[in-house]
Amino acid sequence: MTHERHVLKGMDHFTVLTPDVDATRAFYEALGFAVGPRPPDLPGAGLWLYVSDKPILHVIGPMPLPENRRGMLDHMAFRATGLPAAARALDSMGVAYRLQRLADPFGVWQMFFEDPFGARVEFDFDGAEEAPAGWSPT
Repeated sequence: MTHERHVLKGMDHFTVLTPDVDATRAFYEALGFAVGPRPPDLPGAGLWLYVSDKPILHVIGPMPLPENRRGMLDHMAFRATGLPAAARALDSMGVAYRLQRLADPFGVWQMFFEDPFGARVEFDFDGAEEAPAGWSPT
């Protein structure tokens, strides 16, 4: 008897809950996400944020954030380019971030920050990218 196996092909999307859809939209749009189509038959209000042609971040709200959050998801990570520009964008919004460069053979830059309502976000940049102005390892 042969059993078929499923095959994972990659991450599809993350969903964030928010008490303020407009503030969440503005935050992620400033970082390069774009609002795109969302199926009209989905329950509740919200929006889908796209990277290229992929709706990778689903926003649901407005709603109060639940006291008992689901599961153990720590953060969501995205591949990105333009490390100095991303740092300037976060600085201009007054968003604190932590930046580190992983040692070889990984050599990737990792930028960690929180959205306006506490969702943790990571942007990963190629290790060959230039460091933001004034950055020094601590």
